[in-house]
Amino acid sequence: MKPVASMTGFAVASRPTALGIVTVELKSVNSRFLDLSVRYPDELRSVEPALREAISARVNRGKLECRLSQNRIAADTDAGLNAAALARLRRLVADVQATLPAAAPLTVADVLAWPGLIDAPGADPESLKAAVLEALAEALEALAASRQREGAALREVLRSHCEAIDAVAAQVQARAPEILAAVERKLAERLEQALGNALTEASTLSREEVADRIRQEVTLYGLKMDVDEELKRLATHVVEVQRVLAAGGPVGRRLDFLMQELNREANTLGSKAAAIEMTNASVELKLLIEQMREQIQNLE
Repeated sequence: MKPVASMTGFAVASRPTALGIVTVELKSVNSRFLDLSVRYPDELRSVEPALREAISARVNRGKLECRLSQNRIAADTDAGLNAAALARLRRLVADVQATLPAAAPLTVADVLAWPGLIDAPGADPESLKAAVLEALAEALEALAASRQREGAALREVLRSHCEAIDAVAAQVQARAPEILAAVERKLAERLEQALGNALTEASTLSREEVADRIRQEVTLYGLKMDVDEELKRLATHVVEVQRVLAAGGPVGRRLDFLMQELNREANTLGSKAAAIEMTNASVELKLLIEQMREQIQNLE
């Protein structure tokens, strides 16, 4: 049995590099498709394509944010200023001051925080990329485990809702003949009263013809109000939901379609309600189906 995964999860992993400790943080929530955003410091820009490729290979759906952060090594004595970057910054500052003479000058902290200004010799691009991807692989494993744990919990919730739907349908199935018989008796009495005036001396209708007409109307009404077909389709859809959950894997879209079918049967059952018990059953079914649909929105 394959696991069922939620689209909600969180994971973090870190690796040491020549630039310091690089941390990969993954956060995901539900989304119709894979919506991936990657945030990183300027020094790690080169690893973005590899990050996106690795994430897309592991994650199918969800709004996923990948954030890279870097804690520089405090005792990095080899670090120095990038002369070219410093020259560019100097020209930019001069242009700003020429246009806005009242602008406040940059502080040393502002200068050092400028992207690309500090060189850190020894940061080999390939080894840096390998360390980041290694941290990403660990984070993806943790994210998958987190999503699967929540998916397992949601699977049990959906199974319990399926059992509740079966219980409501069974109650309707058991009570439907009695309810329909009572409604038919009441209808026959009203038709008897309505057609009683036809049995006059001047009427050409016989009592047998009137009784036959009443039987026809009651039978037609009974056929219209019969919910056996809807209950059978409802049970079939519930069995399919349980089968999809048992099979596992990416089940979200399939289950979302089945919720539409279940809701259609619940609506039809409500439109045929011949008594308050059936109306209440229809409302309860629609509530259970809506609760399932909301949970399914979180499944991959």
